Amino acid sequence: MPTPSRYWREIPQRYRLEAIKCKKCGTILFPPRLICPECKSREFEGTKLADKGKVLTFTIIRVPPHQFVDQAPFAVGIVELDDGVKLTAQIVDCDFEDIKIGMRVKIEFRKIYDEGESGILCYGYKFVPE
Repeated sequence: MPTPSRYWREIPQRYRLEAIKCKKCGTILFPPRLICPECKSREFEGTKLADKGKVLTFTIIRVPPHQFVDQAPFAVGIVELDDGVKLTAQIVDCDFEDIKIGMRVKIEFRKIYDEGESGILCYGYKFVPE
């Protein structure tokens, strides 16, 4: 669970899907890094991730961590976005039987969880059928 300060630092990535693109080899990095793992360059430009992709794999979580108990069971999948970046998130708004490998999905921003009764609300992305 991220601390409030870490959560606020990650808002550009969480809310706007901001990533970086290596100026030398074109690799898109999300979350951003200081050094490109492909070519070791340190020169990047900002880019926005694609908001659609396809399901590569998924699982149904039946015994979740404590902050997600009220959401169980739920589906979590790895999705390859149209720009090649892979993200992991919940797959929502469909029955488990309808989730298939290769299924097209899009990203929507939603509440992920809240930290306690007086804690901050944590928002992020989830995948919904396209």
